[in-house]
Amino acid sequence: MKDKSRKTKIEVKKIRSFEDEKRIKYLSSQLPNFSTSHLSGFTLIELVIVIFIISLTSALIMPSFWETGERALKSEAKRISSTLRYVYDEAVGKKQPYIFKINLDKSSWGFESEKESRSFQMEKDVMFKDIIIPSHGEISDGEVTIEFGPLGPGEPITVHLIKNKKEYTITFNHLNGRAKILEGYVQ
Repeated sequence: MKDKSRKTKIEVKKIRSFEDEKRIKYLSSQLPNFSTSHLSGFTLIELVIVIFIISLTSALIMPSFWETGERALKSEAKRISSTLRYVYDEAVGKKQPYIFKINLDKSSWGFESEKESRSFQMEKDVMFKDIIIPSHGEISDGEVTIEFGPLGPGEPITVHLIKNKKEYTITFNHLNGRAKILEGYVQ
């Protein structure tokens, strides 16, 4: 008798599990299909964030590409004015003569003294338009040599640089050794 009761309990469990399976299949057929194959795309928020990052990066980088011509011209003007100040300070401070040379045809410039010399080449199509020295007037070709003595150069120097249609002016004050960079052609 004990065996019979065990069999009925086992059968009841099997019946319940079969009914549960039917119920689970029915309920799962009624729910939308959330399989992993449908979840492999990007959400709208993720796409918006990526587009925002790309647009922000391009907004920061693009202006630097647009202004490369003007930046090259301005940086060349800064290099020349810094070198003029350096040569002035060294000549006056050490009481030694320095020679500053500008070659308008080759777009190069430099300086030399007893102990040091340096030469520079203009970058990215930047050229000398002309140089104005009061005793010589406006010089637009050839080589210009300016001597810096213990008191600096004897007269003011104005250098005009050009790239495409953009121009910069460097004015050098011979009395105090200061250089100014001005946008445009200034006499």
